[in-house]
Amino acid sequence: MRNTRTLTLLPLLLALCICGGAMAAELKVNKVNGAKEELIYSILELALAKVDPETKPKQLKDELPLGRLAKAVENNTIDIMWAGSSADYDNRLLAIRIPLLKGLLGHRVFIIKPENQPKFDSVKTLEDLAKLQAGLNSRWGSTRVLKNAGLDVVESTSYENLFHMLDSGRFDFYPRAVHEPWVELQDRPELNLAIEKNILIIYPYAMHFYVKKNNRPLKDFIEKGLEMAIADGSFDELFFNNPMIKKAIEDTGFQRRTIIRIPNPFLHPDTPLQRKELWLDVEKL
Repeated sequence: MRNTRTLTLLPLLLALCICGGAMAAELKVNKVNGAKEELIYSILELALAKVDPETKPKQLKDELPLGRLAKAVENNTIDIMWAGSSADYDNRLLAIRIPLLKGLLGHRVFIIKPENQPKFDSVKTLEDLAKLQAGLNSRWGSTRVLKNAGLDVVESTSYENLFHMLDSGRFDFYPRAVHEPWVELQDRPELNLAIEKNILIIYPYAMHFYVKKNNRPLKDFIEKGLEMAIADGSFDELFFNNPMIKKAIEDTGFQRRTIIRIPNPFLHPDTPLQRKELWLDVEKL
């Protein structure tokens, strides 16, 4: 009877501990792989430390694929995941609605064939761009955003195949988030591809932390830490001093590009678009 009572009280005690501003615990997350994931992990460390320096994330030993992360949160294999906003995650999990990368993934430049640069030199509007064909993965959230905007999209289920399809002339451009294409082309020197020089498309896009649906105390704990970091400037300091972000800003050359803005009607209605301090402002870069 005593053991049963103790087990029953544990969730309540944890909730009280979190709400009180202290949670001396390790919070399980997926194994981190790559510069973008390392930045998000650092943001999580910062947010947790703002509320309670004793609370830290702990990575799994083996990396779980993205498709298994929501289930891993639901069955307590991990406590926190991060991903682009989606209806599936929003229905199954509880989101912290602060955009972790300031909407960076909605800022896209193009990989093209270098001899096709003249096709893009005259592109000034969305209508101009719609005369050309994009290539995208059919499973990506960006695909339906661009299709909804009226762009002609050739689809594949393979990330890697899209590079080869572009190289063989199956479509005109491959939109990539601004931190991605330079490394991708360095890794594929055998392909006759280049980065388009003049255009930047922007649409609102958010990555979020997600926790278990019934774990509002943990959601509030993380959200409080993020808000504290935003308020004292340490969030932006971490973000803009990150080597990946600094290189993306330098390589992209935002000020010299024609900006084409695209709406994203698929964002969750609670996405805080009105809070300008949470989003990348290319006019200030």
